[in-house]
Amino acid sequence: MEGGRRPTAGEVARQVRGAAFEDLDELVERYSEDDRRQVQQAVASARRRLERERAERERVIAMYELQRELGGEGLVVGVDEVGRGSIAGPLTVGAVVLPPEPVVWGLNDSKQLTPTRREEVAARIAEVAVAIGIAHVPPESIDALGMRVALRVAMSQAIEDTGVEPDCVLIDGNPVHVHPKEKTLVKGDARVACIAAASIVAKVTRDAIMVGLDSEYPGYHLAECKGYGSRAHIEAIRELGLTPVHRVTFCGNFL
Repeated sequence: MEGGRRPTAGEVARQVRGAAFEDLDELVERYSEDDRRQVQQAVASARRRLERERAERERVIAMYELQRELGGEGLVVGVDEVGRGSIAGPLTVGAVVLPPEPVVWGLNDSKQLTPTRREEVAARIAEVAVAIGIAHVPPESIDALGMRVALRVAMSQAIEDTGVEPDCVLIDGNPVHVHPKEKTLVKGDARVACIAAASIVAKVTRDAIMVGLDSEYPGYHLAECKGYGSRAHIEAIRELGLTPVHRVTFCGNFL
């Protein structure tokens, strides 16, 4: 009852729809016996939402558990890159140390998140992380060094940029041999909390750089393609030529 009166079915439905996950169980129990059709529809929807959210939270908790299993209880740095296959813009590496609590809900491989969700999760990571490191290797250095060396340089710099001495370094993919306490895990960005966090931080940071470069070099669609070889981007290279932000060694087939 609200103020001594029974809430309308519409009021109950709005309350249930707008409720936080933590309040849903209590609301479902409270209104499960309410036989009004609109209320029962809202309760049924809430039960489905609870099921989805519980599964999602179990997924994220499993990522923290694997982080602890692989990295132990000390300072664990998660490392991931973005932009390896791009033909323009930097290679960017993120390195993140996450505490066991509070849990950052929504962690996942950055490619599995919408841009808006990535921004939200990245902001939460920034709030709770013990340390964050970022490193960029510009296109001319990628051309000079080759991708394998550039990746090692960026990962080393990102780990150093955290400002901590890690007890373990967890890296997405195959062995890189960038740190004596390195461990690698294929698809680690979808399986380990700190690697997922590094993936998201790197992606959000690099995307912002590419949006800025789009203004500096209009016509190449860099804000949309983020430097990858989209059809529009390749057509622009053929029409306009290369810019200083293109990786010359990656673009030979387009000229």
